[in-house]
Amino acid sequence: MLRRLMRPVNAKLDEHLPTDHKLSKVYRVGAGLTGLLLVVFGILGLVDQIGFFDTGGDTVLALNTNGALSVLSICIGGLLFVGMVVGGAFASTLNIVIGVAFILSGFVNLALLDTGFNFLAFEIQNVLFSFVVGVMLMWFGMYGRVGSALPHDNPYWRARHPEQAAREDRARAQARLGASVAHGGTQRT
Repeated sequence: MLRRLMRPVNAKLDEHLPTDHKLSKVYRVGAGLTGLLLVVFGILGLVDQIGFFDTGGDTVLALNTNGALSVLSICIGGLLFVGMVVGGAFASTLNIVIGVAFILSGFVNLALLDTGFNFLAFEIQNVLFSFVVGVMLMWFGMYGRVGSALPHDNPYWRARHPEQAAREDRARAQARLGASVAHGGTQRT
C-alpha cells in the first residue's frame, strides 16, 4: 500500500520519453530560453559591480538587483542549461520544479519587500517577474505531460494507462496484419 502511494503510476515516466521525442524539444526550448534570460540578467548585474547584499535600488533590465541575486540568477540559469542539454523527462521535471520555486520565491519575497530581510533587493517588479517566469517554466514543463485530453500515442498517457495502450497496440497490429493479408491476397489474383 505504501509503495502504491509513493508511486501512483506503475511505470517510471522517465523511461517512456526518448530524448529525441518532439515533447523533449519543448522542454529544452523552455529551459534554454529561460536559462539564457537568467544568465544574461545575472551577468549584467555582476558587470555593474553592485554590492553583494546591497539594497540600494540598482536596476538591470528594469529589475532591481544586487550581487547575490545576480549570482543566484546565473546558477539557476546554468541549471536550466543542464536541463536543456539532458532533455527528455528530466528537463520537463526540472522546468516544473524550478517554476514552482519561482512562484514560491515570488510569494516569499512579496512578504519581505519592505523589511530588513529583503537580502535579494526585490521590488514589486521582481515579484511579478518571478511569478511570470514560474508560470512560464511550469507551462513548458507540463506541456504534453499533464492534462485530461492527452493523445493516446503520448508516452505519458501510455505510461499511465498501460493496459489500454497494450489493447490499442494489439488492435493496430491486427489491423495492419489484416490489411497486409488483404493487400497480398489481391496481388495474387
